[in-house]
Formats: sequence, C-alpha cells, structure tokens
Amino acid sequence: MPQLDTSTWLTTILSMILTLFIVFQLKISKHSYPLKPELKTSSKYQYTNPWDTKWTKIYSPLSLPLPL
Repeated sequence: MPQLDTSTWLTTILSMILTLFIVFQLKISKHSYPLKPELKTSSKYQYTNPWDTKWTKIYSPLSLPLPL
C-alpha cells in the first residue's frame, strides 16, 4: 500500500492562509467608515404604558379568603 505523500501539504496550507488573508483584507478595505465618529446622546426614553397610570393588584389564590 503506498504511503500518503505529505510533501505538498505545507505549501497548500500556507497558500490557503495567504489567500484567506488577502480576501479578508480586500473585503475589509471596501467598507467605508466615518472619518469622525461622534458620540450618541443617550437620553432616557419615556414609554407610556396603560398599566403605568393605573394601580393594579394581583391576587394570588392562596391570599384570597376561604369560601364558607
């Protein structure tokens, strides 16, 4: 049974890594980034929910009076 020839593996792996690096560099270089990034003003949002204005009470079955 012939032995597996591994002499070209190093060349194949190195060329694959180099190709991936070049492809990723090209993909990243096509993005346009803002030249002067600005901070967003973080303001607290006011959400008005119907249950915010009402007072509600939740009764659990164990806290209800026992029926007679």
